[in-house]
Amino acid sequence: MSRNGDTQILTKGQTAFDPQVYRKDFPVLSREVYGKPLVYLDNAASGQMPVQVMDVWKHYHEFYHSNVHRGVHALSQQATDAYEGAREKIRNHINAASEKEIVYTYGTTDSINLVAYTYGNQHISEGDEVIISHMEHHSNIVPWKRLCDEKGARLKVIPINDAGELDVEAYREMLSERTKLVGIVHVSNALGTINPVKEIVAEAHKWNVPVLVDGAQAMPHTQVDVQDLDCDFYAFSSHKYYGPTGFGVLYGKKDLLEQMQPFRGGGEMILSVSFDEIIYNKVPYKFEAGTPSIANAIATGAAIDYLNSVGLERIAAYEHELLTYVTEKLEQIDGLKLIGTAENKASVISFVLENIHPHDIGTVLDQQGIAIRTGHHCAQPVMERFNIPATSRASFAFYNTKEEVDVLAEGIYKVIELFS
Repeated sequence: MSRNGDTQILTKGQTAFDPQVYRKDFPVLSREVYGKPLVYLDNAASGQMPVQVMDVWKHYHEFYHSNVHRGVHALSQQATDAYEGAREKIRNHINAASEKEIVYTYGTTDSINLVAYTYGNQHISEGDEVIISHMEHHSNIVPWKRLCDEKGARLKVIPINDAGELDVEAYREMLSERTKLVGIVHVSNALGTINPVKEIVAEAHKWNVPVLVDGAQAMPHTQVDVQDLDCDFYAFSSHKYYGPTGFGVLYGKKDLLEQMQPFRGGGEMILSVSFDEIIYNKVPYKFEAGTPSIANAIATGAAIDYLNSVGLERIAAYEHELLTYVTEKLEQIDGLKLIGTAENKASVISFVLENIHPHDIGTVLDQQGIAIRTGHHCAQPVMERFNIPATSRASFAFYNTKEEVDVLAEGIYKVIELFS
């Protein structure tokens, strides 16, 4: 598999990948819940953290905890080197052209809001249009809806079919001289659909329209190459790919970031302050006001090191095996309907059971030690599209096993038996 972000995650063929080799790196996987071995299938919400990442986070606090950049003492310099070293790791991992294109944020939601209230405020006016899709997470809906309402602009929505795939032709027809931005999810958290991001970007660029990609769910599963995608912005969160919570990244093309006004004001994001004039810092620092999340940034670099040591190509191949296996297992269960059957999917399975509410499913499975996510998954328009209130979602990582899939299937049979 190449660094092309549109490369299918559904890699064909079998692999010798052994998840047991890596499970020992995740202490939580060895615990019990209600006296049953934990089966953690909520990875789309948050991946677990390996000890290698925890150790780096702890080491910072034990040996060189200090604020970054302006300190001249040894601890500050060591912290700054590690903090900026993580930025270079991130840049290299997604193949950004410059470390100046890597903005530290608090997560995907924060990254999208940054773009909405900087680029969006500067470029979207009354009568303009913003295009998003019907499968977006709320974090890529709410900022744009609010902005459009404030500006008198129009929010247009790309429809999806019954399999949970984008209607790309309808999208092409939506683009016009009124379009000022396209916001699209790379991998749907509710459906698992992998969108043809490279094609979506290319179509938008024919109209000189920038594209923001929500990459939160793509980062753990495939190698993202922002230059190959040619996207203008790419947002993601560390905790989705085995790093800490409360930390994220906004990739932005340097020329666009330089045009954008800062989102927050305070220390670090300035070069000079007087009561008469404020001179802002250069990118990316003008968007990073205040004391940053230093330990989480350094730990995110460690998470990238860990992912690379496992190998994203090997992860993609193995997770495809899991997806195929669990799909076949669940399709055999009477009364179970899969929601999201796109041809190109990540290892996410959403389903409903006839006459049984997803919250009841999740509660019964939890008593068996099985952790899944139930609800609308911060994607209520997706639920409305399929005329359902919620789904049960099992999402898989490379440390999950086929034996755990079997436990999930057995658990669902027990749910059906209980409510029959």
